[in-house]
This record gives sequence, C-alpha cells and structure tokens, in this order.
Amino acid sequence: MLSRLMPREGNFFELFNAHAERIVEGSRELAAMITTFTEVEKHAQYIDTAERAADKITHETITLLHKTFITPFDREQIHQLITRMDDILDLMQDVAESIVLYDIRKITPESRQLAEICQMCCERVRSAVSLLKNVKDAEAILKTCEEIDRLESDADRVMRSAMSKLFRDESDIKQLIKMRTIYELLEQITDRCEDVANIIEGIVLENS
Repeated sequence: MLSRLMPREGNFFELFNAHAERIVEGSRELAAMITTFTEVEKHAQYIDTAERAADKITHETITLLHKTFITPFDREQIHQLITRMDDILDLMQDVAESIVLYDIRKITPESRQLAEICQMCCERVRSAVSLLKNVKDAEAILKTCEEIDRLESDADRVMRSAMSKLFRDESDIKQLIKMRTIYELLEQITDRCEDVANIIEGIVLENS
C-alpha cells in the first residue's frame, strides 16, 4: 500500500537540466569577466545569482530523492551527480570572489584560455545531462563525456604551462600568489566537470 502512494520517478531529469543551465550561465559570465576584464563586480553578481539558483535546485533534487519510491537510476548516483554539478558553480563563485577580493588589476592570457576551456566543459556537461533521459543512447552520451575528459586534459596542460611561466617571470610575490590561486581554481572547475562525466559514464554503462 505504501509503495503505491509514494511518488515514482519524479522530475529528476528536469531538475538536472535546470541545474545544467545555471552551470552554463555561470561559465559564460566567468569567461566574459576574465576575457574582457571589465565590469568585474557585475559579472561576479551574475555568477552569484546563478550559484544561488543552482543551490535551490540541488536542495529540491535531494528532497525529491528522499520522497521518491522508484528513481530513474541508482539513488546514490543521483545524489553524486547533483552534488558534483553543484561543486562546479561553487568553484566559479570562488574564482569570481577571489578576483574581486584580491583586487586583481591585470589578467593573463593563460587565465583567459582556462576560462574558455571551463566554458566549453560546462556546455558539454549540459549536453551530457540533457541526453541522460534517453540513457539507451549510450554512444552519444559517452562521446560527450570523452570530450569533457579531453578538455580537462587541455586545462591541465595550460595550467602547468601557466604555472611555469608565472614562477619564472612574475617578480611581484603578491601577484604570483593571487594568480596561482586563480589558475588552480579554474583548473578545478574542469576537474569537477570530469567528475560529472565519470558519474554519467557509470550511469550509462549500468543502464544501457
């Protein structure tokens, strides 16, 4: 009797897609902030708005998970997916706040490159998440996840080169510390995107 009264499936896919949209919004604002390096605080506010909206979606997803009797796939995977997605926006917020709080006055080409890779990663996260509803289409989903993995590797290479250049050429120790933090946070965004891709790959392989 209880099982018949409990919600079945729920709107998890709609919530995943809504969260992924906020991730892409945040990544575009972050790329614009770093690429143009104008209206920095305005972009930071937009990222903060996207992060708070995503937090609400994460809370709604976890609440629904506790109320739903039958879920579209493993409950732990649902929890991992939405929390790792939320980590992506948290890191974007950290980057934006660090740029403002550290009063960074100049930005490097490597920062711009990393921000662009972050945006590409986030757009592919959205694509992979949108395909999850049709989990049987394993080839398309796994291909998108592979693209995220490649972009994360690209970010690793850019960061290593950026760090080498920073420690070789930057004489201002304060600027060095500030930029090292920005590089590391940007690279971590791509790491979290890769985490999402790995979770999605696991879901596909178990359910396709």
